[in-house]
Amino acid sequence: MKAVSLLSGGIDSPVASYLISRAGADVVLLHMDNGPYCDDRAKENVIAIAEQLEKYTGKRFPLYFAPHGPSQTAIHDTCDRNYQCVMCKRAMHRTAGEFAKIVGADMIVVGDSLGQVASQTLKNIRAENTGMSIPIVRPLIGLDKTEIMEVAREIGTFDISISPSVGCTIVPHKVTTAADPIRIESYRERIDIDSLAKESAEKAVLVR
Repeated sequence: MKAVSLLSGGIDSPVASYLISRAGADVVLLHMDNGPYCDDRAKENVIAIAEQLEKYTGKRFPLYFAPHGPSQTAIHDTCDRNYQCVMCKRAMHRTAGEFAKIVGADMIVVGDSLGQVASQTLKNIRAENTGMSIPIVRPLIGLDKTEIMEVAREIGTFDISISPSVGCTIVPHKVTTAADPIRIESYRERIDIDSLAKESAEKAVLVR
């Protein structure tokens, strides 16, 4: 089996990538390049994480970058501000789904842990998944942050993940924790996320 694993550079997604690899999947890493809403250090951290995963596991973890800034801008200009993160996740999942078709993957892997942050409440996860035709696997869903950090330290990605970088600068001050499916549907009529995702996936480049 083959998986496209969304790699953010934070603590969680490297651990999710490792666990699904340990379960037997061939993992292709996909980083959503958030420029201009981040700095180059975020990209450097992601590359270092991919290298460490290969070093620790002895397996190949090819890493691709896909442009995500245009989707973020379109969401910002079209949707209510407190829905930015939910719609961002929808765009990322759809980009990963389109990219999975290109590389022949069977699933998408994400680093969600239930309720850890606003975009990972049960209602928001439901909203983010609506309309997806490929399985989205969450290896960390029942783990708490302490457990995830322990694995990150074990595999050597923790110190890389906490290296200084400028995080996402388009995140709103207040993020919805209970996305309304009706409102999500209304956004679908305003913004063509599927087309944005397809374009992003087609522009993905192999970094290493």
